[in-house]
Amino acid sequence: MANTNGAFGLRPIGVVGQAANTTGATEYRIASGNTNAIYQGSPVIPLSTGFIDIVGAAAGGTVGLVGVFGGCEYVSSTTGEKVFSNYWPGSGADSNFPVKAFVYDNPMQTFVICSDASLTSEATARGHVFANANFATGASGSTTTGISSAKLGVSTIAATAALHLRIIGIQDDPENADFTAAGIPLIVRLNNSFNSANGGIVAGTPSTTGV
Repeated sequence: MANTNGAFGLRPIGVVGQAANTTGATEYRIASGNTNAIYQGSPVIPLSTGFIDIVGAAAGGTVGLVGVFGGCEYVSSTTGEKVFSNYWPGSGADSNFPVKAFVYDNPMQTFVICSDASLTSEATARGHVFANANFATGASGSTTTGISSAKLGVSTIAATAALHLRIIGIQDDPENADFTAAGIPLIVRLNNSFNSANGGIVAGTPSTTGV
């Protein structure tokens, strides 16, 4: 039976260890002139300008993910009213006011993300726990729902530490337990988090590759 999961990006579910799971979000800023849509559940990176943007490879591949986008607040350039949205549409903000972004940025935060392809069997999937992976896509989503379409790219699973995601488990979900089909909910955390103690991770400029 096919799984019911569609793409939904990264959903926060807990933290590593026994720390309190507040699923807290930190306020960052999006440049009002940023035309890149940023969807709820999208991974985001820090820019050298002091703003954030949707995931993309930076020059040299040295930019860690700052976290996962949860929503934003801005003043409409049309109505002058405050807008609360689960995604940044890439336009419509009055440049006289900040665009506030709320990001799940705890380096120990765990997320659920669905697989983009079959994992063959439960045994094979279990063998991928503690491996790393990249997104099948990380920079797209729905302008209707505001939800990210990011999925974990099964073909990218490897030991490579530079990959964006660390697989740490498989979520129990009877409606999404067909390992021969896409949509298996995998529990992950972000590798090389910008806010972690790792050295050498710098803010940069995103591109259209490596997502």
